[in-house]
Amino acid sequence: MSISDKGKDNIDLSRRNLLIGSVGAAFMVAFAPSLLAQQSSVNKMLTDKNFSPTVWYEIDQNGVIKVNIARAEMGQHVGTALAKIVAEELGADWNDVIIEHVNTNPKWGYMVTGGSWSVFQSYEPLSRAGAAGRAILIEAGAKALNKSIADCHAENGFVVCGQQRISFAELIKTQQFNKTVSADELKNYAIKSRKHHTIIGKQSQALDIPPKVNGTAVYGIDVEVPGMIFARPVVPPSRYGNKVESVDDSNAKKITGYQGYKELSDPSGWLEGWVVVFADNYPAAVQAVDKIKVSYLHNDALSISEADIQNRGKALIADQEAGALLVDVGNTATAQESAASQFDSTYTTSSAMHFQLEPVNAVVEFKEGVWHVHSGNQWQSLTLPAVAKALEVDDSQVIIHQYYLGGGFGRRLFGDYMIPAVLAAKAIGKPVKMVFTREDDAHFDQPRSPSVSNLSATLNDDNEVIGIEHRFTSGWPTKAMAAGFLAPSKDGKKKIDMLSASGSDHWYSLPNHKVLVYNNDLAQKTFVPGWLRSVGPGWIQWSVESFMDELAHKSGQDPAEFRLALLDAQGRQSGSAPHSVGGANRLKNVLNELTKKVDTQQTLPKNQGIGIALSFGQERSMPTWVALAAHIEVHPESGKVTVIKLTCVVDCGVVVHPDGALAQLEGSLLWGVSLALHEGTEFKNGQVASSNLHNYFPLRMKDVPDMDISFVESDEFPVGLGEPGTTVVAPAIGNAIFNAIGLRLKSLPMTPPVVKAMIEQKQGDTA
Repeated sequence: MSISDKGKDNIDLSRRNLLIGSVGAAFMVAFAPSLLAQQSSVNKMLTDKNFSPTVWYEIDQNGVIKVNIARAEMGQHVGTALAKIVAEELGADWNDVIIEHVNTNPKWGYMVTGGSWSVFQSYEPLSRAGAAGRAILIEAGAKALNKSIADCHAENGFVVCGQQRISFAELIKTQQFNKTVSADELKNYAIKSRKHHTIIGKQSQALDIPPKVNGTAVYGIDVEVPGMIFARPVVPPSRYGNKVESVDDSNAKKITGYQGYKELSDPSGWLEGWVVVFADNYPAAVQAVDKIKVSYLHNDALSISEADIQNRGKALIADQEAGALLVDVGNTATAQESAASQFDSTYTTSSAMHFQLEPVNAVVEFKEGVWHVHSGNQWQSLTLPAVAKALEVDDSQVIIHQYYLGGGFGRRLFGDYMIPAVLAAKAIGKPVKMVFTREDDAHFDQPRSPSVSNLSATLNDDNEVIGIEHRFTSGWPTKAMAAGFLAPSKDGKKKIDMLSASGSDHWYSLPNHKVLVYNNDLAQKTFVPGWLRSVGPGWIQWSVESFMDELAHKSGQDPAEFRLALLDAQGRQSGSAPHSVGGANRLKNVLNELTKKVDTQQTLPKNQGIGIALSFGQERSMPTWVALAAHIEVHPESGKVTVIKLTCVVDCGVVVHPDGALAQLEGSLLWGVSLALHEGTEFKNGQVASSNLHNYFPLRMKDVPDMDISFVESDEFPVGLGEPGTTVVAPAIGNAIFNAIGLRLKSLPMTPPVVKAMIEQKQGDTA
């Protein structure tokens, strides 16, 4: 079972019945928690308003439809997409729709925004909730107009019955609603097909854009509460093994506004050796940390380097017995015994960081027996229990108030940055605002782990691939932060972090295919491996699609034709309803569409090349079919690689919010370029070497390529778009570099010094 499957189950289990009723002046629809349903009858809940905080949407007497959003907004316009789903099925006027992001009250169910799951998980329940509301409104409208229900429909905020119509607002004012729909009954409400959509798939401005433009949008970093003081942490030199030996704040006391420091003790175990300073204002807090002197006792973590972690990874994958079995098709061992030849390659990636625009932060206040944490977060249901454990209180005594995120990208999935803030507030007995500086954020980051990936192909006498064995390792984020979501291996002997393995169980048909997955235990001991946008597929697809290109060239085939031949959609590669209908045929289709747009065999100027790569997004259970061509130029004198153009074809099923979908692809493709050519750091002495943007180099505006992105029209179930675009860029660029200069790069990032060194080595070898 994937994490997305588990999350969906948790959501379903937390909400048993759809409630529809009139409460005061509003028409409300909600999934009611089973506990409330047991405590009181529906009628009593409606009368007492006990269920009102659980509503997904409500319509007031003015016809305004408020859709409550339990997903984090971090630039992906998720609220707009989810509101469109509700509005479409409800038959609403889109101009009447507003959104509101909710806090962590348990009645909202399981809260997580990541994995490209938001629309995928929400589409069906929100669609059916909207459809149920539409049915109730039509029934009420028919009664009000003295018409048959069969003769009525809902459109643009009205119930229309022949030549007569009545607005939703008027119905709310004049009619009474009191009805329950069970989970089983909810399935009977039909969802509209794409040809009947008037809101889904249509262009419209995202609902979060106006507040972001006019300055009224509130981010976590903007929050202030009465009586708060400012805090900044002294981030220890390594993640683990730190113990405060002494603190000298004599120089800090000279700073106006400095209020002192506290050494933190963390019952949750996430903080080791932390000191926090307090001040009247943020500048004073920043200056105080720069002046304070903290001495530590350390363990051996300070001696660990990037090379140590990579070497550990290489040693791990050399031991077949240590791997967790993910894929086992045919018999790769038997195929190897009868092979005419074997071919293998090893690919690596360096540590990579988040560097989201808004540094992590939190405001904490304790009032009326409840700890209120104000911050932007992606996985509230994971973070809240950790915060409660740190405070040594019950989960019910903590509320996380949600705000816009100035970038998440996986860093804010686990809100460990809230823990020093709540401990600081508890220690000083006052509301605290803690804002990490960029350097603090970098040193407390959860970097993407360095990775090692080895693929070995077995070939017959005709140079045809008859088997592939794939072994790879990285530090697993899920093992570090959410071990309960580890999945059993295929043979049931071990556990696997599926987020660090997705992408390897691909849609190419191979008679023999084996995948072994390894957790890099040294990475785990050194830092907290993080979920970085696209997680495992971000580096796994780098190895798989580069290797497929290598095999194509080795067999003398066109890389596109080579891939098409392996996408036969047979057996398990045929896909299944409702989420992977068509299987490999849809991946074949986007590749065919790509080759119509881009002639990969065209004659190009010297040092230019075009490379292709495919991806199915994040998980086999929710595939997003992506094909990409990268047109690049290599500058031999400097080693710089210029990406001229990216051409991308995507099949994501029904496109809910076209503008948001395009923005998602644009953003993910650009980050793919950034991770391929620019972004990377290394561990030195147990800590990342990069501390700010002077020594960490994401993609700059001057290097943004032309992009041609197209979506396949589809009636199939909508799937994720936040991450799939990142996964295809690096291999497409790497394959293009090979086609341009005949060199195969196998490590990310492919920076100018690396490329130049390979060119010089080639020149030396041929001299």
